[in-house]
Amino acid sequence: MIAQNSVNKGLTFSAVLLAGGESRRMGRDKATIEFEGGLLWKRQLELLQALSPQQLFVSARAKPEWLPPNVELLLDDPPSRGPLSGLTKALVAMRTTHLIALAVDMPFMTVGELGHLLALAPDGCGIVPLVGQTAEPLAAIYPAEAADDFQAAVGGADFSLQSVLRTLNARKRVKLVPISNESAPLYRSVNSPGDFKEGRFPNRPPKSIGGL
Repeated sequence: MIAQNSVNKGLTFSAVLLAGGESRRMGRDKATIEFEGGLLWKRQLELLQALSPQQLFVSARAKPEWLPPNVELLLDDPPSRGPLSGLTKALVAMRTTHLIALAVDMPFMTVGELGHLLALAPDGCGIVPLVGQTAEPLAAIYPAEAADDFQAAVGGADFSLQSVLRTLNARKRVKLVPISNESAPLYRSVNSPGDFKEGRFPNRPPKSIGGL
């Protein structure tokens, strides 16, 4: 649990585990892969629960067999736009000022790192980590005010999360916060079985979001 005095007193928050990926390169549902002695979905949900969110969601394309009874399921509206759909659904469903988002395939993330991001969030604004030149939207904090921007994106023609981040940043609804080299490995995602091996991380090309 994060220290309450480290968070803006006017801030309330929900959390969503994004588990709707197709896992094509992994060859199986990433959520059900065992990592460090436990299933990945359980590890990630326990991480979010440790932050004590007021609401806890799982976002998916279809109901997972592993869904716990005390977690609210948010299904993507067809056609699914991937994490863009999941984040939109969570922002609309939540009753808090902010949303913590975490992808199920980021097994190196920690409670402390997410708590740090949350503590940086001001009123009406979220925090998106900047890992090198890459904005990471799937381990980030979003304000309730971002819901209309996400809904516009889902209903538009550009489904890129990077485009949404550009809009949010320009409207001062998120801040891009550079992440230290020491913390950068926490934001690595796993896309193939080899990525789980100790010391191996997937090589992802930078996805610059322009002049941000």
